[in-house]
Amino acid sequence: MHTPVTIIGAGLGGLTLARVLHLHGIPVTVHEAEASPTARAQGGMLDIHDYNGQLALEAAGLMDEFRGLVLEGRQAMRLLDRDGTVVFEQADDGTGGRPEVMRGELRRLLIDSLPAGTVRWGHKVSGTRALGGGRHEVRFTDGTTVTTGLLVGADGAWSRVRPLLTTATPEYTGTTCVDIYLYDADTRHPVAAKTVGSGSLMAPSPGKELFAHRESGDTLHVYVMLSRPQDWFAAVDFTDAEAATARIAAEFEGWAPELTALITEADTAPAPRSLNTLPAELRWDRVPGVTLLGDAAHLQAPNGEGANLAMLDGAELGKALAAHPDDTEAALTEYEQAMFVRSAEIALGGEGMEMPGIDSEKNTARGLLALFMESQGSQGSQGNPGHPEHP
Repeated sequence: MHTPVTIIGAGLGGLTLARVLHLHGIPVTVHEAEASPTARAQGGMLDIHDYNGQLALEAAGLMDEFRGLVLEGRQAMRLLDRDGTVVFEQADDGTGGRPEVMRGELRRLLIDSLPAGTVRWGHKVSGTRALGGGRHEVRFTDGTTVTTGLLVGADGAWSRVRPLLTTATPEYTGTTCVDIYLYDADTRHPVAAKTVGSGSLMAPSPGKELFAHRESGDTLHVYVMLSRPQDWFAAVDFTDAEAATARIAAEFEGWAPELTALITEADTAPAPRSLNTLPAELRWDRVPGVTLLGDAAHLQAPNGEGANLAMLDGAELGKALAAHPDDTEAALTEYEQAMFVRSAEIALGGEGMEMPGIDSEKNTARGLLALFMESQGSQGSQGNPGHPEHP
């Protein structure tokens, strides 16, 4: 007899878990704070990897539908120095293992794959408590509660479920990402559009970086990464779009104008988001009836793996629960032990090339290219320097 599952959070990880459970006939309900699937923008593009994210989609039976969402050509990559020199460029020949999709479209695919009513929208958690015997109560801000024998926290960095398992809380990495959009780029922002190319652009420098991606609808999504204290950003008036844009652009004085155009030609007000992380090797003792997945379990600085790991967590947890219908604790133990190892390896640089920290002297275009060439020489594989996942 399968225990009904209560999932907190309708992100990619929680929805993948719900889909896999549904395929195996396991009752599941997802509670999400957002009022509806379209309540807010769902971020930019994601590269879904053949060694984790795509495996999750296979387990969810959605690979054909996923292929229909792929934006062709977006695996192209350009690595530029701050003076605008292109030090590395790779076209998208269709053979790469990291096809790009819009996060919002992937989320919608997962939502639509679930029976109506599976996701309970507008349910923001205010707290949780253990009731004993592996059962837990979840309290919502509207005053309602649910009691469950199997609770899964898929509720992100500031998880309300995590305190049931560990006292660990996210800490600021020292870097904040500022989001900027340029619309109708080819016609309205031709210099910026040409600089980015058909896929993504990286322009790293110690203490600051520019990332840009060509998304669907001729949109450029720019991520300005700045290594500054939180007080520095608090002193910027982000309610004054023009002044905030000028303040952010001033940090890139002396950079090539085609790069600074990615900031100064913004069509949206710059939106700051601090980047936080949990301890790389976070673990907890098994607590009956509750577990975590995705950022709730192993929040990391953007490294290209967060969404992929969350989806794989969801798929692996779903498969473990299906494989142990009469022993939920065995399923949770099996899942957690594998998840701890998997997430720690990536957090500690065990998957692919280890990127230097943003403040490192090696965090330049030529420095990254040298690390990439060294990595490829030792591994004998093909690829590109890659880019961190967009936060």
